[in-house]
Amino acid sequence: MRSSLVIFSGSSHPQLTAQICQRVGVEPGKANLAKFSNNETSVEILETVRNADVYIVQSGCGKVNDNLIELLVMIQACKTASARKVTAVIPCFPYSRQSDAPFKRSGAPLTSAPPMTVPSTPKINDFNAEYPFVQETGSSVEMNDLNSKIHNLHMPAPNNTNQALPTQLQGGYKQWLARAGTLIANLLTCAGADHIITMDLHDSQFQGFFDCPVDNLRSMPLMLKYIQENIPNYQEAVIISPDAGGAKRATSIADKLSMDFALIHKERRHAEKPNKADMMLVGDVRDKVCILIDDIADTSFTITKAAKVLHDNGAVKIYAIITHAIMSGDAVERIQRSYLDEVIVSNTVPQDEHVKRCSKIKVFNVAPVFGEAIRRIHNGESVSMLFDTNYQIA
Repeated sequence: MRSSLVIFSGSSHPQLTAQICQRVGVEPGKANLAKFSNNETSVEILETVRNADVYIVQSGCGKVNDNLIELLVMIQACKTASARKVTAVIPCFPYSRQSDAPFKRSGAPLTSAPPMTVPSTPKINDFNAEYPFVQETGSSVEMNDLNSKIHNLHMPAPNNTNQALPTQLQGGYKQWLARAGTLIANLLTCAGADHIITMDLHDSQFQGFFDCPVDNLRSMPLMLKYIQENIPNYQEAVIISPDAGGAKRATSIADKLSMDFALIHKERRHAEKPNKADMMLVGDVRDKVCILIDDIADTSFTITKAAKVLHDNGAVKIYAIITHAIMSGDAVERIQRSYLDEVIVSNTVPQDEHVKRCSKIKVFNVAPVFGEAIRRIHNGESVSMLFDTNYQIA
């Protein structure tokens, strides 16, 4: 006997949940989500979930930490209420950019600890190698010489020999950025999640942190469909990756549509060459329509700077297609002022306010993909065709 299907919505994106439920043909589950006076999360499940397949839709947007805790409490509440299986549907996965293995922006693994960015990073990480006369206690420091050398590193100088050196100068310590990838995976599985459904993880390695199945759905078929139906003469356009890390995703789309491909390479600014451009175009876009492809737009610095590079190199029209358009801070205003002619984003994150504030933003709907995935998983069918770029969902 097949278990009943119940789909609950978290507070992050109820509109997407309603569209998914409409696709599946069920009503959204009834739950009371609230906050206590001290901002603790309160969850009350208002219908039976005993022996049911429960799907909880909660996107990693808005107040990310509050939404994450709410999701964990909802999962635990359903498991305690004897749900047969609980699946967390997380269209935009929180903390997926903070994987455990440190990687460069290009996607290559770091061979050493990432440098500090604030304050300015010393050119040599091992301070004692550069200044062998500095002892751990600082008692034998030649203050005048040390003060001048520290000043050159834009770091505060000690007032006396007994004052401790800045942390980044003590024994060449290399500071690491905390990575929350495994922690988030463990929190979800510990709360009781039996299955995870998400879309376009920023780091595909993130799937390996879970001890439960993870379906990382792809937005590529929807992007292909949008390009074919809404961009005139798309065959003559050029697919652009705004950085090396997204080159594989962009080349896959270019290959599927038999289109040209170009790459924008990010270069580090050097103190010796302050006027050197930090973004360089690899490819020809003169008198071409350009389509930027990326998975996340948070501050929108990358895509707007990329659009300027393309405009300066002769592009006649510039589109950007983004899966997760978080649009933090003044990102929407930055897009409005940019050389981008149209920004197409998915609704894995609520976009109503963004669309109101910027006429350039258009939205494509991912609810059919998630709805079909839920239907197939509930019925015990394969979801492999959802990863096929040739498969189109009606």
